[in-house]
Formats: sequence, structure tokens, C-alpha cells
Amino acid sequence: MWERSVFHIQLRVPCYNGHMLRSLRLLLILLIRSFSSRRNLLLENLALRQQLAVLARKHPQPRVAVHERIFWIVMRRFWSRWKQALLIVQPETVVRWHRAGFKLYWQWLSRKRVRAGRRPTNKELRELIFRTVAENPTWGAPRILGELRMFGFDIAERTVLRWIRKAPRNSEPAQRWAAFLTNHREAIAAMDFFTVPTLAFGVLYCFFVIAHDRRRILHFNVTRHPTSAWVAQQLCEAFPHDSAPRYLIHDHDATFSAEVAATARTLGVEPVRTSFKSPWQNGVAERFVGSCRRDLLDHVIVLNERHLKRLVRDYVRYFHEDRTHLGLAKETPAGREKELNPIVSCQVVAMSRLGGLHHRYQLAA
Repeated sequence: MWERSVFHIQLRVPCYNGHMLRSLRLLLILLIRSFSSRRNLLLENLALRQQLAVLARKHPQPRVAVHERIFWIVMRRFWSRWKQALLIVQPETVVRWHRAGFKLYWQWLSRKRVRAGRRPTNKELRELIFRTVAENPTWGAPRILGELRMFGFDIAERTVLRWIRKAPRNSEPAQRWAAFLTNHREAIAAMDFFTVPTLAFGVLYCFFVIAHDRRRILHFNVTRHPTSAWVAQQLCEAFPHDSAPRYLIHDHDATFSAEVAATARTLGVEPVRTSFKSPWQNGVAERFVGSCRRDLLDHVIVLNERHLKRLVRDYVRYFHEDRTHLGLAKETPAGREKELNPIVSCQVVAMSRLGGLHHRYQLAA
């Protein structure tokens, strides 16, 4: 009996050792969890005490100070259950505090940042480059750089090229058309009609051809019924003896048909039609029409065709010889002579023009 018991105890020893290892492991886990729960309990207690301190202040509304915001930012960083203990503000507020702190931190780091590389191009120089590009569309970076160097600007060619690419482009063809008119004005003429109401014969049509170089009226005529054949005949009378210009500008009037264009080409003139509803492209002719109306036709009553011809003839003479023009640097198309070194006490004589509507002044003989 005793031997059996000893044998039984010896068989039970290994089982006892296995239970002991499991118990030790369980005890170790319990210790770790107890310490972890103890840590969470301590942190929760600290968080609640901090909020009680804020609420206990004698203010109409509790305010969270800067150091208390830093406390909750640190708690958010090192404690996963911080939202459960937060009562005085929303969790999003703590997140906003955290972001604001990072913003202030990076602002503090960058307060003495030193820029590397080349100096930035100032606004005045950029605007000068843009202006040069707009006024000289055919210039490249080397040409613009040469002009800038004349003013003492120290800038690289690659920088000029970069700002040229960023320059605003004018998509309107107005500047190119104006440049064409200026460069070819000696070889350009324009033709147009304008209407004049009469007292007894309805509306009369006044046709004219004007040269661009000196604003000279090359030909004019008046009719009651304008046709393409009549306009073709007027062109033959306007350009006798190989005096035709290279280009003839006109609008989309129905009388300026293919027959008129063919007649102009036989005279050695290339007709150029303006765009639809673009009177600015035939500005010289439109300006003459406006001047004739303001200077003469708005102040008289036209009786008939013969009367209108005489009035326009007198106005063309005044327009050529007496009237100064802004586009001609305050000169006249016929080249009016200037009085040299006038005496202050000298007498100035007024000569009537257009029945007294206008006058021409010169020194008395």
C-alpha cells in the first residue's frame, strides 16, 4: 500500500510542474495588466483633476490656459483613452490646438530662413519686360536683354526668356493692323459712302476716295442712285495716269461688288475688304466723314445735288489748305506754311471759310 502511494506521487510530479508554469505565466500577465490598468487609472485621475481645476475658477465661463492646452496635447499623444476622460471641450478642439501648435513651431523655425539661389525679379522689371514684349512682338530674349542692359539691369537671359513666356498676349489683331497701316500709308487709299438728307430730293450719296499718307481727298462725287458701274467709273476718274495706290480699303457695301474689284485690279490696285461691322479698320475714311458732318453738314440745309457738290468742294479745299490735323502733327494735308518769328504787336487777319462757319488766321501784310 505504501509502495503504491509512492509510485503514484512519482507519477504526479510532472503534471504538477506543468501547472506551476501555467500559474506563473498567469500571474505575470495579471501583474502586467494590473500595472497597465493602474497606469490608465492614474492618467484618468490626472485628467479629471485637471478639468476640475479649470471648472473651479471664478469666471463666467471657464477658459483653458495655454499650459492646459499643452497638457491635453501631451495626453493625446501618450494616452489612447484620452477622449473618454475629456469633458470640458470637444476632442476636435484638442486636435485644433495640436495643429495650431505645429503651425507656430514651424513659423518659429522659419523666422530666420535664408533664401538660396538667385534674387527674385522685382515687379518693376517684370512689368518692363511685359511692356517690351507687347510693344515689340518680334523681339526675342537676346534683343530684350540688350535693351535692359542699357538701363543697367543685371539679369540673366534665361530669366528674361522665362518672363517672356509668361507675358500676356494680345489676341486682338488691332495692333498688327495699325502697324500695317502705318508702314504702308503712302501706298494706301480708302473709299466709302456717306448719306446726306436733302430738302426736296430725299437722300443723296456722297462717294469719296482719301489717301492715307496726307489725308488728301483724291476724288469725290454725289449721286442719287449709286451702282457698281458708277463706282467703277469714279475709280477710273480718281486714279488717272498710273497714279493709283497699291491698296484700296473698303467695307462691305453692296455697291463694292466684284465688278468694282475687277476695275480696281485693272488699274493696278489691290482691293482690301475690312471685316464685317469693323469701321475702325477703315478709320481714316470714317474720321473724314465725322469731320465733314461736324464741321459742315450739321450746320447747313442741303437743297439738291448741285448744292451738295459745291458744299463738299468748298469743304475739301478747307480740309486740305486750312484745317490742321492731329494725325499730321497739327499740319494740313497741303502743307500750310507757318509764320516765322511773329511780333506780339502785329495784326492778325481772319479770313472766312465755308460761309463763316470757320476762319483761317494769318499775319497782315
